[in-house]
Amino acid sequence: MKRIYLDIDGVLLTQRNQRISDGAIDLLNYLLQNFDCYWLTTHCHNNDTSAVIGYLSQFFPKNIIENLKSVKPVVWDTLKTEGIDFDSDFYWIDDYPLESEKKVLEQHNCLENLIQVNLDNKDELLHLVQKLKILNEKNCTFVEKL
Repeated sequence: MKRIYLDIDGVLLTQRNQRISDGAIDLLNYLLQNFDCYWLTTHCHNNDTSAVIGYLSQFFPKNIIENLKSVKPVVWDTLKTEGIDFDSDFYWIDDYPLESEKKVLEQHNCLENLIQVNLDNKDELLHLVQKLKILNEKNCTFVEKL
C-alpha cells in the first residue's frame, strides 16, 4: 500500500490554524481508507502521536480524532525529509516544503512524489481527493497522470 506523509498546518488546518480547511475531512477519510498514513508535521516528529492528537482534538470531531489515531509517527530532526522512507512508494502532502527538502527529494529522484497544497485555491483539497483517486486507479505518479 502506498504511503502518505501528511502535514497539518496549511493542509488540514488553515494557515493561521483558525479552523479546519475546506475538504479536510473528506481528504482524511479518503487517505485513511486508501493509504498507509504517516504524520510529517512539526506537531509530530518523534515516536509519540499524543501531542498531535491533542492538538487536532481542538478542531476535529471525536469520530475523526479516533480515526486519526491510526496515523503513524515518523522521526525527524531538522528536515521533514529525514522522516521519509525513500525505499517506499509514497506521496508527501505539504503546503510549504523547504527548498532544502525539495533538493533531498530531487537527490532521491522523487520530487514528483511531493504534492504541494495551496489552500488559496478554491476547493483545493476536494480536487486533491479526485486526483488521488485517479492516481490510484491508474497506479501512476502525481506528475504523470493529470
